[in-house]
Amino acid sequence: MKIINLSEGNSLLNQYVAELRDVHVQNDRMRFRRNIERIGEIMAYEMSKALTYSVKQVQTPLGTATASTHDDKIVIATVFRAGLPLHTGFLNMFDHADNAFVSAFRFYKDDEHRIVDVHIEYIAAPSLNDRTLLLVDPMLAAPSLNDKTLLLVDPMLATGESMELAWKALLTKGTPAKLQMACVIASQQGVAHMAELFPGDDVTLWCAAIDPVLDEHKYIVPGLGDAGDLSFGEKL
Repeated sequence: MKIINLSEGNSLLNQYVAELRDVHVQNDRMRFRRNIERIGEIMAYEMSKALTYSVKQVQTPLGTATASTHDDKIVIATVFRAGLPLHTGFLNMFDHADNAFVSAFRFYKDDEHRIVDVHIEYIAAPSLNDRTLLLVDPMLAAPSLNDKTLLLVDPMLATGESMELAWKALLTKGTPAKLQMACVIASQQGVAHMAELFPGDDVTLWCAAIDPVLDEHKYIVPGLGDAGDLSFGEKL
């Protein structure tokens, strides 16, 4: 797996990440969500450079122009609920993309909240685009993610289990031709877990920042806290 840590360079991205972490800014939920969204927009732009391009003709009112645009059939996937602002940022940039959603939540197996597990409850993937094929013979229809470029985005990569389970759930809807993953803040442990899951250079993990450790409750340190609660309010 290729690991790209965007915080190693100097850009406006670092300002948005700093505000996400800042306890004096976090109480503004709208700004928190918008900063994640803006990070998604920047990451989508960077990731767009890794797509496949070809030159196409564009008719203007006065003539014909050429443009090198990507050929990838993109599906943006995220994990409810924390992933929604990041997903929005990506969709702002890849506005023709299809979308997929996985519902996953962490729960603790012990009273001390030290042994964490992840449970998948729900998955929704885009419908097939080839309606003609469906009308001819529904049995010929391929799963909807086959041959697509899947962008799997989730703001926090702690242990890596949520991302792994989301990926495995999405595989039930087909096998993408390409996989790119993105998170706002990752832990070294989570990065190592994903690198073990995807050996080689076929998959890329894009991170806005990578933090050193997880605490005893499996939260990233220094991290930023619970992205879902900070975006949408504390859950029951």
